[in-house]
Amino acid sequence: MARLAGVDLPREKRVEIGLTYIYGIGLASSQKILAKANVNPDIRVKDLTDDQVQAIRNAMEGYTVEGDLRREVALNIKRLTEIGCYRGIRHRKGLPVRGQRTKTNARTRKGPRKLVSKSKKD
Repeated sequence: MARLAGVDLPREKRVEIGLTYIYGIGLASSQKILAKANVNPDIRVKDLTDDQVQAIRNAMEGYTVEGDLRREVALNIKRLTEIGCYRGIRHRKGLPVRGQRTKTNARTRKGPRKLVSKSKKD
């Protein structure tokens, strides 16, 4: 069982895809890491040898992943909210941060609809 950066990689997946289960590593980063480690991206995680796992670990040294990256992102958001900039205020209010429209859509950030009134004139 391959365990990298505190994450158990899924055994039946290809190594290229399995590495993307680590927070902070996408497909492009995964391909670069495997090229640097000289590991074939098509082999399955269960077929990795200990030497290959160690080579992947060494190739991942320059990347910020998992807990460190989550902490860094959280601190960046905290800094924005503390200085009170526009993006920080949007984070504080739970609204979209990157300029999306909010009259319609934005339900992921805003949550389920809250009805203003249900009264009807008789």
